[in-house]
Amino acid sequence: MLYREAGQFKTSYQADQQLFPIRQDRIGVLAVLIVAFAVIPLIGTEYWFQAILIPFLVLSLAALGLNILTGYAGQLSLGTAAFMAVGAFGAYNLVLRIPWMPILLGFVLAGLCAALVGMLFGLPSLRIKGFYLAVTTLAAQFFVVWALTHFGWFSNYSSSGVISAPPIQIAGYRFDTPRSLYLLVLAIVVLLALVAKNLVRSESGRAWMAVRDMDVAAAVIGIPVTKTKLTAFAVSSFYCGVAGALYAFVYLGTVEPDAFNLDLSFRILFMIVIGGLGSILGSFLGAAFITLFPIFLSRYGESLSSAMGVELPSGMISNVVLIVFGALIVFFLAVEPLGFARLWQTVKEKLRLWPFPH
Repeated sequence: MLYREAGQFKTSYQADQQLFPIRQDRIGVLAVLIVAFAVIPLIGTEYWFQAILIPFLVLSLAALGLNILTGYAGQLSLGTAAFMAVGAFGAYNLVLRIPWMPILLGFVLAGLCAALVGMLFGLPSLRIKGFYLAVTTLAAQFFVVWALTHFGWFSNYSSSGVISAPPIQIAGYRFDTPRSLYLLVLAIVVLLALVAKNLVRSESGRAWMAVRDMDVAAAVIGIPVTKTKLTAFAVSSFYCGVAGALYAFVYLGTVEPDAFNLDLSFRILFMIVIGGLGSILGSFLGAAFITLFPIFLSRYGESLSSAMGVELPSGMISNVVLIVFGALIVFFLAVEPLGFARLWQTVKEKLRLWPFPH
């Protein structure tokens, strides 16, 4: 079979600890990157970029941030959209009030603002956990949206509270086409995903997983639980803040505080649950399912109903899409509660041993 590790020998510690130690994984990742950076920009349409690929990448980054907190550190959060809102409005105010600031630096500083807010609302995690921690992060969700709505400074005293992102210009090049915006988002997401991949393999990542598994035992062996939990909240909120800035500047262009509502937080939570907790790949797989599958159902729902000989009103199709989508979520959670990432891991394990029984 194509996926076989036989004959791949590691002769150094560095080779054994590389990001993708199996040759087939390295080839697969490289092939995906070549398709994403070179092929899709040539064949993609404006609809692909604006309605499918850009939102998929932005929400994948937000799901990656939440997965660091929930999947790797074991801290449940329902305030992801709030941290995205901090990043979006933070980047808007930084670029607006400091005209000379580069846009990429604005995104980084907006992520740091979200990290500070995340650490603030992560303080209760030092004393509580589980459902009660979810309630405190839910409070962050409502408080941040309320503050952005009632304090006009954040929206530059816009009467409607809506902000309009300025054009994106980097090193004299203006990103004003869907293709260029897609490449910008793709580069940022790939870079941050590689950073996250290295981060979860580092000392901090091992500390997160130790606290996730049993925080009392982690404290006994000398892991600083307080620092570890707050670091997880900071890193997770940074990723969500950058995703929020991209959500406002690249995807929507014009955004209001209510766009970062509780529904968005639940969508991102479903992404990591379906994709796989504690998995970088699972964040992307879950985002693909949550983002792309409803589009597929909506786009081809009428043709499918016609082929089955059932005529459905146009308004009913959207409700049927939600019903089918919810049923599929329940089905996947019942069949494989560890998500798509575990399914992919199982397939790889079977391919390694084929044709011998597993």
